[in-house]
Order: sequence, then C-alpha cells, then structure tokens
Amino acid sequence: MSENRDKDIDSRGVVVVGAGPTGLLLAGDLAAAGIPVTLLERRHPGRSNLSRALVVHATTLEALDSRDIAAPLIERGAPVRSLRLFDTAVVDVSELPTPYPYLLVVPQYETEAVLYERLERLGVRIRYETEVVGLRQDPDGVTVTVREASGTREERAAYVVGTDGSRSAVRSLLGVEFPGHTVVASVMLADAKLSHPPQTRIATNTDGDKFAFVAPFKDGYHRIICWDQKHAKAETEPVELAEVRDILRETLGSDFGMGEPRWSSRFHSDERQAERYRVGRVFLAGDAAHTHSPAGGQGMNTGLLDAANLSWKLIAVLRGRAGEALLDSYERERHPVGAAVIKGSGRLLRAAQIKMTPARKARNLAMHFALARPAVNRRIGFALSGLWITYPAPRGAHALTGRRAGDVALTGTPERLLEALRGGGFVLLAPPELHAVAAEAGVTAAVAADGGPVRLVRPDGYIAWAAEAPSAEEVAAAIAASGA
Repeated sequence: MSENRDKDIDSRGVVVVGAGPTGLLLAGDLAAAGIPVTLLERRHPGRSNLSRALVVHATTLEALDSRDIAAPLIERGAPVRSLRLFDTAVVDVSELPTPYPYLLVVPQYETEAVLYERLERLGVRIRYETEVVGLRQDPDGVTVTVREASGTREERAAYVVGTDGSRSAVRSLLGVEFPGHTVVASVMLADAKLSHPPQTRIATNTDGDKFAFVAPFKDGYHRIICWDQKHAKAETEPVELAEVRDILRETLGSDFGMGEPRWSSRFHSDERQAERYRVGRVFLAGDAAHTHSPAGGQGMNTGLLDAANLSWKLIAVLRGRAGEALLDSYERERHPVGAAVIKGSGRLLRAAQIKMTPARKARNLAMHFALARPAVNRRIGFALSGLWITYPAPRGAHALTGRRAGDVALTGTPERLLEALRGGGFVLLAPPELHAVAAEAGVTAAVAADGGPVRLVRPDGYIAWAAEAPSAEEVAAAIAASGA
C-alpha cells in the first residue's frame, strides 16, 4: 500500500455486527487494509464448538488462498473429490479448473478458528455480549446504539454491515423485509464415529419423507444430516440416537455402526432473501441477507463470498479511491447470486422430497445416466463449487469482464495470481511495458504465463476490465475507473 492512499482513510471506519464466518472475514479484510473496524457479537465470549456448516467449496478456498489462510484450513479438513446422490448417481469434482478440485469437509468451528486467528494477528478484538438495539443514519455516517453489561452506549461509523444471522437485528432495524418460508422442519445434525463408514466418502439418499447425508471429518468422526418429515419433532427436543440410526438404515441401507454423537442439534431450514442488501450506509451479508436449505452446502460459502465482494469496495471508498456508486455494485452483484443459490438448493431439496416410489426410481435412474455424461457432471460440479459465478459487465466490455480470473500462472515471483492478490489490492496482468502505468497507480503488476489478454483483477479475484492490446492510456483509465 502506498502512503498517499493510507492518508485518505476515513477514520470513522466500519462497525461489523455478528462474528460468524462472514463477519470474521469481512472484519479481517478491513483491518488488513488499515481500516478502523469494530466487531460486535451478542454471544458470550469464546468460540463455539457447534458446526452446522461442514463444506468449504473451491471458490471459497480460492478466496481464502488470496488471504494466505487456505492452507491452515485444509490441514484441518478432509478433501472429498466425489459424492453420491440419490442411490448410484455420483458427482465427480476432481477435474474442475481450480487449485482445489474437491469439497473440503471441515466443521464450521474450524473455519471460524482460522478466521479468528487471522483477526488476532491483525489486532482486532471481538466485543462480546454486545447487542445492537438502535440504528440511525445521516449523510455523514451511522450511529449504532448497543447494549452491554455496563449499560447502553453509542458507536459512530462511516458504514455498518449486518452479518448477524437469519434473525438479524440490523435487518430488523432497517425495516428490510425477509420474505420466504420454512422448507424443512426438524433437521437433525449429529457428529459421531462410524465403525463401518460408507464406501463413498460422501453419501446421501432419500425416500421422500426421510433424508440422510453422511460425510467424514478428518478426526475420524462423521457428520450426519437427516430428517423424517412424517415424524418431525419440536426443535427443543433432543436428538435420539435411535431415530438417526433408523433414518440411515431406511435411506442408505445401514446405520454404519453409528456410535453415540459427541454433538447433536435440531433446527429448521428456511428459504428467505432480504429484499435489499444495502440501505444507505448499512449493508447486509451472509445469513442476514439470505438463507436456504442445507442441500449443496452453500450457506456459509455464499456468506464468505459476500464478505469478499463487499470488503474491497468499502476499502476503496473509505480511502477516497472510489465514489459511493461502487458500493451499489455489492447488491447488484450479490443479490442475484443469493437468489440463484436459493433456487438451486431448493431444486435439489425438492428432488430429494419426491415421495412416490415410481417417481423416486425414475429420478434416481435419470440422475445416474445424466451424471454419467462428463458435461453434465462438470455443470453440477460448477454449481456446487461456486465456479459458475459471473458478475454483470458494462455493454461493450471484453468477454472476460466480470468473470472469475482463476489462479493464473505467472512468470517470475509470485508464481500464481492468488499469491499476487495477497496484498489486498488489484493486480494487472499485462506485458512488462505496461507495468509502469500500474506502478504509478499503486497497483501490483505481473506477467501472465498464458499470454492472454490484459486483465485488471479485482481483490476478490474477478476481472474488473480486460482488453486485447490496450494502450498505456487505456490501462490508466481502467485502473482509475475501477477504484484500485
């Protein structure tokens, strides 16, 4: 970062409400850029050992790699390169065009631990037992009223981001609607050891009313997600070992020698999306903005990518490098992604809920033959992994604009684009004769080994601008317009 950019930082900073994965990543990005950040959490101090989310997908791992925190998370998880859907249908993700062609099965608390350790290194402390009870905006900033053990006080910030979950206080105070409905009641989670694990590392199946999903953790335990819609119980009821074993036997043919769980929980699953992700100086991200069924394991991943999209834009505006209009692009880019994830996970869930035996057999057979085709298998893999995400581009823009850049090989050091992005800024992939333009603007420049078009890559790994053979003036104009 150049010194002249640091001088422009808005000292009011950002208040982030909610210290789940989305809030932890966002606060870490802001702190790494030197932006003052306050992270508020209603819960008691300490990290939770609960683990609703269990899969980290390839696009998310790429985002973590660009922050140099993918490796410690991978060490805590179990890479899985295929999963079984609906009896004999298998999705193979091992050939996806990414450094991470697998699903990383890892408890949510481990993901949070890696993000929390990053925050500690950056000197950010979470203010626990702090509840947001009021919010008011004016042209210059936001005043947040919080209630703590010592009483009520006010926090002042340039911007506020609500990452405080599906029951978001920030969303409620904004008056933003959260339309949708419950799609599955009484979902049971359990982490247990299996004396005879499934042959496929991830196994899932359904008979319509009953559903089961089994995946391995690295420590020898397995995560089991299951439900029985005919015998749904209140969420306050404990999860019984016998009911989980019965569902496993009826859907997957075996209880796999399941032992007593070390942890279990019961909850309901909704499909909901906030009507707006931005209201003035206040933003919503993660579960505060969207919730969906556990099908596909998209929830936490979508929230983390919300944070990656929003953080660099807040940094650019707070530094005075971009105008407020850049912040409008957060909702424009991420709201359609949230809607698509809800739609996709909903389709998968409804396929799992087919009750008539002939229809289930037809579904299983159709899925088996469809996934035997490499093109279909690849398409499903893209949908699961997040590699499909593309953002809108201006009319007349190069075809690469808005697309994920991927981990482009570079000549020299660093050797990969994701490593070059670890500085938190834009990266210009261009021939050496254009590097002086980038240097003048404080942008990292590198030579792509593929010799492709000139590309200006955003901090979140997406292409802000591209051209086949631009002049130095065109490159300078693109950098200035991007907020780099």
